[in-house]
Amino acid sequence: MANSEDIFKKIISHAKEYGFVFPSSEIYDGLSAVYDYGQNGVELKNNIKNYWWASMVRMNENIVGLDAAILMHPKTWKASGHVDAFSDPLIDNKDSKKRYRADNLIEEYMGKISAKINKEVVKAARRFGDAFNEETYRTTNERVMGYQSKIDAINTNMVKAIAESDMDGLRQIIIDAEIACPISGSKNWTEVRQFNLMFSTEMGSVSSDSSTIYLRPETAQGIFVNFLNVQKTSRLKVPFGIAQIGKAFRNEIVARQFIFRLKEFEQMEMQYFVKPGEQMKWFEEWKEKRLAWYIGLGLPKEKLRFHAHENLAHYADAAEDIEFDFPMGFREIEGIHSRTDFDLGAHESVSGKKLQYFDSEANENYTPYVVETSMGLDRMVLAVLSHSYTEETLEDGSSRVVMKIPPQLAPIKAAFFPLVKKDGLPEIAREIIDNLKLDFNCLYEEKDTIGKRYRRQDAVGTPFCVTIDHDTLNDQQVTIRERDSMEQKRVPIKELGAIIGKAVDIKSLFV
Repeated sequence: MANSEDIFKKIISHAKEYGFVFPSSEIYDGLSAVYDYGQNGVELKNNIKNYWWASMVRMNENIVGLDAAILMHPKTWKASGHVDAFSDPLIDNKDSKKRYRADNLIEEYMGKISAKINKEVVKAARRFGDAFNEETYRTTNERVMGYQSKIDAINTNMVKAIAESDMDGLRQIIIDAEIACPISGSKNWTEVRQFNLMFSTEMGSVSSDSSTIYLRPETAQGIFVNFLNVQKTSRLKVPFGIAQIGKAFRNEIVARQFIFRLKEFEQMEMQYFVKPGEQMKWFEEWKEKRLAWYIGLGLPKEKLRFHAHENLAHYADAAEDIEFDFPMGFREIEGIHSRTDFDLGAHESVSGKKLQYFDSEANENYTPYVVETSMGLDRMVLAVLSHSYTEETLEDGSSRVVMKIPPQLAPIKAAFFPLVKKDGLPEIAREIIDNLKLDFNCLYEEKDTIGKRYRRQDAVGTPFCVTIDHDTLNDQQVTIRERDSMEQKRVPIKELGAIIGKAVDIKSLFV
């Protein structure tokens, strides 16, 4: 665990040092759980957006895009249930003065018990060798069964307490399990309280005329209130989808783990409108499509898994998360939800406007059901940074840190180095860049030795470095170096565009 924590700290430090992510307002000591994306971070983020948009909108004729406003009529959030139900159960430790989500404390406690089970399984596997059957061991070993029984009982009580908004019940689980504060080790807890996560502000020229509105806590509602606008103007037939990328805001009191949980974050969501009764078919289909999206980028299948929700949201009849194995363990990166007709039905009820689809083939009106894919863009950035961060010891005994970012997502596609700052070499490098910069994000650098320049580009994940030397003046060839293998070869200048393009073209992800 300590090793994972150390790696996570290195990734956070690396992200700042190399222009990926900065603490927001750092000159004023920062703002909790708010971050800015630097020159390399914004390029990485945009490349992820482009890949998602291409795979979601351009590759599907029945999915179109939307960009809804952040500010919406306050009745939107009453209808969606956010005003009454969008809250976290918080508990304070009286000695450390630290605040926690009660359900997170309980989940972390169950995780520790689960780790004990895994430890027993590993020991047994070593003891019994090839004859070991893990499934049998888990269901027959008394110690393991005891641990599992404890987890099941706690989880059942937690799900019940959350479903019934029983804050006393949540606190009692913490007391009975003797869960201690991670900071102080104290078990001196306050009561559990509900805290609404929406940021509120006022709209109006003077305060007496103002009305309370909210910064949207999710982008989905902008899609639902525009359902008929999009359907009628695009003439789409069910099933069809509406996709959106946009900012959302949640007043997370317990926000930690770098850009994993933020107060201001970006979502990439698609709401897929289907005929009632067909939602589970599409739910399963979108689960598989979304998992394939991550694997297509090169994220290992063993670092991805589905996790089914036991405590469903008020709008869902099925929900599963795609979890990624971050340095802090498996955490949600995307949710796939079957939202039923809750949203359209709720907005129809509150607004008094009919939000139904007329099926001309069946000659009937109905409220479509919705299957949602909702992805955290900031979490995806963290997943890419985490998976790409690599420390290598080279054959000569030296070391390097290289970000093995998929070339299609890399912030800079190619860096161009004149061997020296004279003899016409910088001019040739500039000319090459001028011919390529509308196709790829290119960088020019002439400071320090070639070796040091290579290391800097390795650290930001640049797939190719191109060196212009004195031979270039005669043969019109350059040396191109590939990031991961560090292999170098001479190639004609006129072939550079094709070589780089083949590696970084987003279309290669769809082959």
